[in-house]
Amino acid sequence: MFKIIFLGTAASTPSIERNLPSIALVREGSAYLFDCGEGTQRQMLKFGISYAKVRSIFLSHLHLDHVLGIFGLSQTIKLNLQGKKLQVLGPKGTSQFASSNPQLIATELAPGKQLDMGDFTITPVKNKHNCKESFAFIMQEKPRIRFHEEKAKSLGLKGPLFTEIQEKGKLKINNKTIKLKDVTYIQEGKKIVYSGDTAPCAPMLKAAKNADILIHESTFSKADNALAKECLHSTAEDAALLAKKAGVKMLILTHVGNRYPPSQLEGEAKAIFPNTILARDGMCAEIR
Repeated sequence: MFKIIFLGTAASTPSIERNLPSIALVREGSAYLFDCGEGTQRQMLKFGISYAKVRSIFLSHLHLDHVLGIFGLSQTIKLNLQGKKLQVLGPKGTSQFASSNPQLIATELAPGKQLDMGDFTITPVKNKHNCKESFAFIMQEKPRIRFHEEKAKSLGLKGPLFTEIQEKGKLKINNKTIKLKDVTYIQEGKKIVYSGDTAPCAPMLKAAKNADILIHESTFSKADNALAKECLHSTAEDAALLAKKAGVKMLILTHVGNRYPPSQLEGEAKAIFPNTILARDGMCAEIR
């Protein structure tokens, strides 16, 4: 199961209701942060993310509203978890950004190079924003072997035999050889995509293809489409059009521009892609 907790859902400036950008992906007791805006460590306390469980921080880009929270978080970890350092992964410039802080271990990511996280992968994808390099991220659960239970049981498989046939590939039961492939099927893993800050672009559409959840920025209303294009950001309508074209199951809007009522942005997106939710700080989405 993936659990997504929205720690900060504002665009470049915070509001009373919204902190600066950060999302926690929780999997098997480990937490992975995507962006770490100022105040993220307080949001972690507020919404139940243990410092000790943070395995890595992935940066979509190096604009200050997405990274300033790393310094406070690293200091708190230093004071409370002796010996623990923070692994920070991001675009070109991440090593220089982290170089003054010995608490940070920095890695600069290669676009398109898949990172193996155990039972899922994380892949950075170049998007389109006004900085040296900027990423979206694909979180993809690995395929799983599932049993056709009724068929397997009818052939005599029960209890520990399910584990044994996975290890050996075949078993002989009642003088009949049963192959693993005859009683199983492959279940595709769940897919989550985080856009980072981006204008609409072909790589983003490709990355989002058939995602179970697309988390997409929505800095502007369609009324300010020209400004969105100038700043290389997206409108809520842009996010919805991309979700529709990519065939995603659910769209969650974040990086919400404070100049608009949230219902306005959500309404603009829902008019195109009905299965849209506008994120709020502390919101949790689970995907099994």
